[in-house]
Amino acid sequence: MNTDLVTIEVSNGIADVRLNRAEKYNALSHDMFDAIIAAGQSLANASDVSAVVLSGNGRGFCAGLDMANFASMSDGSRQSHADTSSLLAKDGQIENRAQRPALVWKRLPMPVIASLHGVVFGGGCQIALGADIRIAAPDIKMSIMEVKWGLVPDMSMTQTLRDLMPMDLAKELTFTGRVLNGHQAKDVGMVTRVADDPFAAAMALAEEIAGKSPDAVRASKLLYERAWHADERTGLALEASLQAGLIGTANQMEAVKANFEKRPPIFEPAADLSHK
Repeated sequence: MNTDLVTIEVSNGIADVRLNRAEKYNALSHDMFDAIIAAGQSLANASDVSAVVLSGNGRGFCAGLDMANFASMSDGSRQSHADTSSLLAKDGQIENRAQRPALVWKRLPMPVIASLHGVVFGGGCQIALGADIRIAAPDIKMSIMEVKWGLVPDMSMTQTLRDLMPMDLAKELTFTGRVLNGHQAKDVGMVTRVADDPFAAAMALAEEIAGKSPDAVRASKLLYERAWHADERTGLALEASLQAGLIGTANQMEAVKANFEKRPPIFEPAADLSHK
């Protein structure tokens, strides 16, 4: 898939997804919201994709909300009301349109690795937190910046930041809008690791993941997403259910055979786990 605002290239089981509004630091206009959502949704049933690398073209990952595009928010006009209503529309879903560009990556069945460089502000930070893993350049500028505009973080932050840090630290960063570099973001848990070339590191990790059974990888993501905050009974039952569904399948048997035969495995496309 290629559009003007988000591009997707799939090769060797890896989807290379790039925000492509470089002249605006990939800032989030109405059209950019729609393009990111569409890109994520287009991968939901891609059985040939084992991992996704999400990055931004140009000098930054994403500068957050395009305030020039949403300037009417400051004047209380009819257009301001229309802009706000559009972002808060749920369209029959649990989440609203503003939350979907971040949540769509968290909901994908395969792992999503975000490559972060330049600015990762506000909504851009929240989109990055929707990924499973984040690899950042040392000199990134990352911030939960909504307080600067008199707003709260509302792009699914409640479902992502809670997995990364204690509440007091999340509150401090949200109350202040403090800008962090890559090492500082790593120290507080907002990024997984720091690399001089985050895109190359993200692609290398994606290639490593793509060499594993796609069924096992997807089941592992599903397990953690559903059980991490669940009660003991739910978590243990899901472990057992997913494991029973993997044992004896073609990809599980191929993993065993390849290990004993000391050769690279050749896996079939991923199974559909949406019914689990």
